[in-house]
Amino acid sequence: MRDLDKRERIVRRIARELRDGFYVNLGIGMPTLVANYVPAGMDVILQSENGMLGIGPYPIEGEEDSDLINAGKETISEIKGTAYFSSADSFAMIRGGHVDLSVLGAMEVDEEGSIANWMIPGKMVKGMGGAMDLVAGARRVVVAMEHTTKDAQPKILKKCTLPLTGVKVVNTIVTEMAVIQVTPGGLVLEEIAPGVTADDVQQATEPTLAVSPNLKIMGT
Repeated sequence: MRDLDKRERIVRRIARELRDGFYVNLGIGMPTLVANYVPAGMDVILQSENGMLGIGPYPIEGEEDSDLINAGKETISEIKGTAYFSSADSFAMIRGGHVDLSVLGAMEVDEEGSIANWMIPGKMVKGMGGAMDLVAGARRVVVAMEHTTKDAQPKILKKCTLPLTGVKVVNTIVTEMAVIQVTPGGLVLEEIAPGVTADDVQQATEPTLAVSPNLKIMGT
């Protein structure tokens, strides 16, 4: 499967986690694509930690406004009623528990729901951005990531090996292969991609997965 197809499958599935009235923060990278798949008619307010409430879909080529950017420095559009404010106000919103859902990428997630997504030791780090605040302050955290590394090693581990962004904070993991819920009893496999079996997902995952009795195909 092409990387583009993988990302589209992931973000389309995450868009189904949105609900009317939600305030949602989309992290840098793949999560920002969720803005293009908000269900028609749904009232969802997207927040960017650089000080914007009311992000719309990516702009049509030729209609970009260079003053409108998200936290990843990508040009974006605005919806009716969009508000702009300082980073201090933005993080007060995040830290105050006013974000219903945060969607983040990850390098590693473990079976307890801990996440590592801000640095790899020895490589240049520009900063952790808002990730540490978002995983601590959002009411629910969904991880959007490919299931394995480029050399086919699991990214869902028994224990994260990279510096942690947050401890026991992830609720749901969505990959191109599966939807996995993090529970007090461990990881539960709830959905699998078309053409993928539960065994396929387990082989690509380090910790043991409990298979939901209601296991279904992603997108159905």
